[in-house]
Amino acid sequence: MNTAAARQTESMWLAALLGLTLLRLILAATLPLSPDETYYWLWSQHLQAGYYDHPPMVALFIRIGTSVLGPSPLGIRLPGPFAAAAGSLLLWRAAEDFCPNRHAGLIAAGLFNASIIAGVGAILMTPDTPLLLFWTATLAAVGRLLAARDPRWWLGIGACAGLALLSKYTACLLLAAIGLWLLTTREGRSALKTPWPWAGLALGVIIFAPNIAWNDAHGWVSYYKQGGRVTHAGPARTLQFLAELVFGQIGLVTPISFGLMAAGIWRLGRACNRVAALLLWLTLLPAAIFLQNTLAERVQANWPAVIYPAACIAASCLPTAIIDRWLKPALACGFLLTLLVYAQAAAALFPLPPGRDPAALQLSGWGDLSRQLAARHAGFVTSDNYATLAELAYHVPGATVAAFDPRWQYFHFAAGSLKGSSGILLTHRSDTLCPVPLGTIDRPSRRGVVWTYRVCGITAASNGVILK
Repeated sequence: MNTAAARQTESMWLAALLGLTLLRLILAATLPLSPDETYYWLWSQHLQAGYYDHPPMVALFIRIGTSVLGPSPLGIRLPGPFAAAAGSLLLWRAAEDFCPNRHAGLIAAGLFNASIIAGVGAILMTPDTPLLLFWTATLAAVGRLLAARDPRWWLGIGACAGLALLSKYTACLLLAAIGLWLLTTREGRSALKTPWPWAGLALGVIIFAPNIAWNDAHGWVSYYKQGGRVTHAGPARTLQFLAELVFGQIGLVTPISFGLMAAGIWRLGRACNRVAALLLWLTLLPAAIFLQNTLAERVQANWPAVIYPAACIAASCLPTAIIDRWLKPALACGFLLTLLVYAQAAAALFPLPPGRDPAALQLSGWGDLSRQLAARHAGFVTSDNYATLAELAYHVPGATVAAFDPRWQYFHFAAGSLKGSSGILLTHRSDTLCPVPLGTIDRPSRRGVVWTYRVCGITAASNGVILK
């Protein structure tokens, strides 16, 4: 491809990325908030260096968005589409440095954006939003290190990795992969004899230090929570979790793109160079951890997203003949399936039962449910599920929303003088004690009832905290 044609292709790709970002902003403004998003929105009301579940970056992203547009769905999600666009440009740069003179950047960024996991993640605001941005920024900094051979890039690597750690503890895998790459390659071992990798590591630790200090002050609660998943599911459940993980990821990445990534990783295993070694560690180490995790529990669909920036770079390094044959079908399939997911979320395009529609289960009916509950005119409302409670705190008009779960003690919410006062509890669990049954409330969707909740009259046994 000559220079003029390459520039024209890049301009078209940038225009497509701009259009995709605008589409994601429209969907971010129109789709209802998921329970996790309202939960993280509550975090953003009280910024701190750590939280019960995760580090603080998602709360900071939401605070940035809501400071511009208020606590609307678009305000809460505003940084997401822009983070996805920035991550795409960083992945483009990284692939060009890892596989020079191949136009690999367009291929890698295109494949990543054509996956459902990236398309949905660019709209919903979760800890994976900043994690993927800073994870990819770390790859771009490593790419610059390899291309420019300037050891000062180790400071950029350390800074980006530290920000990734402040986004989600999964970023430990990023540091581990880079560390193993250094230890297992001759060039890496030589670099370890210089101060630069250690200076980068020190910078990353300094950036992450506020979260360490917060956990130290709170009994290491979030480290125990995320690291304390030591159980055994049993052979039948393990096989079920393994099948869900493998086939679920094929679906979320989309089949042709998944095949290209797998082929790229396979070819890396036959290469003997520093780029291949790094990309292998960045893909196979997280994959091994998630596969091992199926021995204990279900791996959530979004967790393996960190594998795909490096996997897309691996695919972009495939021989030209393979790329020429399979890239366009992969992009067409990926974007078509992603658009269908968008359409289902926005307009319930397919007649799925509400209880089996993932979009309806997460997004539908929370506002209506909250208004019905507020009409009961209780002293306070609460729930035995933190996600439901977060939706109530976001949606319920003119009522006190109280929390009694121990997790809320790690937030700076105001304590409530609620002990002995009457309120109502919303629950969808059949085993929850209901002292005074007050009927049921349905959470609706376009195609029927998503879930039916029991409403129970209760007397507060403790003061709890006030979320709203």
